[in-house]
Amino acid sequence: MSAAPVVLRVHNLRKSFGDIAVLRGLDLELREHEVVALIGPSGSGKSTLLRCIDLLEPIDDGVIELRGDDISDPRVDADATRARFGVVFQHFNLFPHLSVLDNVTLASRVVHGRPKAQAEERGMELLARIGLAEKAKEHPDRLSGGQQQRAAIVRAVATDPEVLLLDEITSALDPMLVGEVLELVRDIAADGTTILMATHEMAFARDVAHRVLFLDGGQIVEQGPARELFANPREARTREFLARFQA
Repeated sequence: MSAAPVVLRVHNLRKSFGDIAVLRGLDLELREHEVVALIGPSGSGKSTLLRCIDLLEPIDDGVIELRGDDISDPRVDADATRARFGVVFQHFNLFPHLSVLDNVTLASRVVHGRPKAQAEERGMELLARIGLAEKAKEHPDRLSGGQQQRAAIVRAVATDPEVLLLDEITSALDPMLVGEVLELVRDIAADGTTILMATHEMAFARDVAHRVLFLDGGQIVEQGPARELFANPREARTREFLARFQA
């Protein structure tokens, strides 16, 4: 993985909300085809980091580069930059008035200008892969929560993004539905998709991510190869956090 080119680089990223510093000089690199998991307690800055990278939150200081382009420059076209990412949030954010297929193909058609037939062919291929082809013409309210989240993930990857950002995508799901969503992410990761994900699913992070970054207080306290970090965390704060998830 170390020989792969750097796709995303964050340097000295700082973000505050009022007097509350949420990100305190954070640095990270994400390489092509790499899966990096962000773990840490609530309020540690994971979601804010992802929102800053996707230009949904203005940053106070620092630099964000996507394949060498400084996307944190205020002169950057934010919409054009966001089109280079795929993003899935905790809540599915599917358009209720559109069919599942129209949801999946919307960005491909409207943002990326792909012909409708081409976008729908790709969309149906992806929906078939996750067992939702027969739901293509249904509206999202006819799907279970797990099916809606899987459709949201498919929508994000349908545009072949340079980086896929996943923000606690299972936290709003019934526990019985978590497995099917994580299995889809596992498959996407196996395809070589470059992924940066915030997750509270520790076993999943250990098994799927190449590297894990432990955030606390808006800083990366510890990082390393996933299995190594989980098996032998060096920092006391990391050990304390992971101990909560051990049986």
